[in-house]
Amino acid sequence: MRNFNLLRLAAALCVGALAIGGLAQAQEGKEVKVGDKAPEFTAKDDAGKEWKSTDVVGKKIVVVYFYPANFTGGCTKQACAFRDDFKKLKDKGVEVIGVSGDDVKSHAAFKKYHELTFTLLSDYEGDIAKKFGVPANKGGDFKFKEKDFEITVTTGVRINRWTFVIGKDGKIIYKDTKVNAAGDSKKILEFVEKLDK
Repeated sequence: MRNFNLLRLAAALCVGALAIGGLAQAQEGKEVKVGDKAPEFTAKDDAGKEWKSTDVVGKKIVVVYFYPANFTGGCTKQACAFRDDFKKLKDKGVEVIGVSGDDVKSHAAFKKYHELTFTLLSDYEGDIAKKFGVPANKGGDFKFKEKDFEITVTTGVRINRWTFVIGKDGKIIYKDTKVNAAGDSKKILEFVEKLDK
């Protein structure tokens, strides 16, 4: 009897693990590879306006970088580095788009606080991440406070830090799933400069 109960427990644990695995998998779509056509997507930007990838893709090189949350250490370094390299990237015909699961209000505050010069998109439900196959987990709220500034950052999903570059032909020409936050913009700049040669 004891052995039978242990077998039932083991079976239940296996079913539970499969269910959890299925749940995690549901957050991810088909992983986009270099050479694939970039998925089309629409989202609210940091000003609360609708932003469509079809308005930009095919006209210039587009960097789409996914990051976990505004006002966190690595994400702040990554955003500020893209801000600092923005002019060089723009001169190369590159549009930079940051995507996270934060709400529009958090994006607006993050952009203003760090004087960011590029668009941030709110992927609160993780729909864009799913289209690119980027893993995402449940988000949550946290308080950020520094000097005389304080905000509650609201994050629907916590998206992994992945970076993609979409070429003028609308196809993925670069993908990094092991992004160094502080060095991401420099790596992209080097990649784009090689395209000119």
